[in-house]
This record gives sequence, structure tokens and C-alpha cells, in this order.
Amino acid sequence: MELQQLTLTEFCDMTAGNAPAPGGGSVSALCGALAASLASMVGKLTVGRKGHETVEETMKEALEELESIRSALLKAIDEDTKSFNAFMIAMKLPKVTEEEKAARHVAMQTALKNAALVPLNVARESVRIFDYARLMLESGNVNAFTDAMVCTLAARTATLGALFNVRVNLDAIEDENFLTLTMKEVETLEKLANDSEQTLLKKGGLLFHK
Repeated sequence: MELQQLTLTEFCDMTAGNAPAPGGGSVSALCGALAASLASMVGKLTVGRKGHETVEETMKEALEELESIRSALLKAIDEDTKSFNAFMIAMKLPKVTEEEKAARHVAMQTALKNAALVPLNVARESVRIFDYARLMLESGNVNAFTDAMVCTLAARTATLGALFNVRVNLDAIEDENFLTLTMKEVETLEKLANDSEQTLLKKGGLLFHK
């Protein structure tokens, strides 16, 4: 059974076990999926409500995008664990002859790149959620603004948690071009997540103290 099909209790029990996966990467993807879910909830509590007629179409478009993000992040819960397992399989390849050593090295490098790209995509998807959190804070049902705030916090956790997992895999990757391009994107996404969270926390604080 795929991880995303487990009950919450089963997923937590598995994460709390003595196996290295599911770990931080899968949990980051789950945080992102939950963030998207919260933004969707606020949107659905806004559509059709009196006083929000002017933003109804914008909300409906946002809900479609959020569903796409949520679906991608749910899939990534399993993709992250599978990428880790693929690396472990590559590590166990035979390494007696020179040919075997070379093949194992290539397999490990390939697996490491994939293990970096999976959480990188989680970060890309998660960082998109901030735009929708902002929309929900500015134009959504005010009774659900705390849900939009939790969405903001979860989106940052998802983004930065995923990027930690990118970084740890980059440490052993030898492709300099891949490293340069990936690190540039990592730094951009980190800044965007931190800046977005701070902006939205301030906005939420202002709303709370009206």
C-alpha cells in the first residue's frame, strides 16, 4: 500500500519506527499537501458567501490550482521514500570488479540526483501555496483567517524541509553543473519561503488586531 493511502495513525506509526523512510522528505511533502488543503478550505468557505461576489471567480481558479498542487504533493510522499530506497539499492550493488565498481558508482550518482530532484519539486510546489495563502488572507472568509495562517506556516515547513533534503543529497553529487544550478534554485526558494512567511504573518497579525 502506498504511504498516502495509510491512515494518519499508520503513517505516524511508520514514521516513528526504526526504518529511515518515510522520513523528513515524505513528511515535508505531507506538510505541503496539508497547507494546500487548508487554503482550499478557506476558498470553499468563501465561494458563494455574501460579500465575496467580486472574488468568486478568482477563488474558483485558485481552488483548481490548489487541487493540482495538493495532488502533486500527495504523490511526492511516496516518491520521496521510493527515491531513498532506490539509492539504498544502488549502494548494495556488487563492487568486486572494476566494472562493478564503475556501474555501482553511476547508479549511485543517478539515484542521488533523483533523490535531490524529488524534494526540490516538493519545494517548488509548496512555495506556490504562499500566493494562495495571501489571497485567502486578503479576500477570503475572515472567519477562516487562522486557517490561512496555519497554511502559511505549513507551506514554509514543507518548502524548507524539502530543501534540507535537497542539500543533504547534493553533498555527494559530483556533477558540478547540476550542483550549481540546483543550489541556485535552492537558495531562491529558501528566500522566497522565508520572506513570504514573514509578510503573511505580519498581515495576519494586523487582521487579528483589527
